[in-house]
Parts: sequence; C-alpha cells; structure tokens
Amino acid sequence: MATYVNLMKLTDQGVQNYKDTLNRAQHYWASIEKAGGRVLHQVWTLGEYDIVTLFEAPDDETAASLAVRLSSLGNVRVSTLRGFGADEVRNIIGKSQQ
Repeated sequence: MATYVNLMKLTDQGVQNYKDTLNRAQHYWASIEKAGGRVLHQVWTLGEYDIVTLFEAPDDETAASLAVRLSSLGNVRVSTLRGFGADEVRNIIGKSQQ
C-alpha cells in the first residue's frame, strides 16, 4: 500500500467545535480503514498545521477521495502528500539511473 500524509488546518467551524476533535478523528480513522487503508499515526501540532495524519491507502484515488470527504465536512482543510519509504526511494534512484 502507498503511504500518505494529510496536513490539516482547522477552519473557523473546526475551532468552534474543538471539543469534538477526538470524535471526528476516530470517525476519520474508521473511514480510512473502511476504504481499505490503515492509520499509522496522527498528531495534533503547533505551527502552520493543526493536525498531521500518516496513513496507508490502496491508491492515490482512494487517498484523494478521503481528503475530499473530510474537507467537505467543514472542520478542516486538507493537503495530501504522497510519502515514500526508504525502499521506494531506493527503487526511484535505481530507475533514475537507467
């Protein structure tokens, strides 16, 4: 499975409903699992982003659909990044030298 990073910023609505952040996170984790993925880690942060989630999904389309669905609820805006592990980077480097 591919690895993804969601960088999330709370919207005004998300800030107003801050007490529900853990419940919303659990619902999001369940939606990732339902889509065939797996949550690796989630942290709430200080700085430019409020929440960072590291997860696996079957493909880019699944990861994108999860981000769109999450954003549509209005509590966060999501930027999704595709992550690569050491083995994947090793393969990328190998392919770049062919």
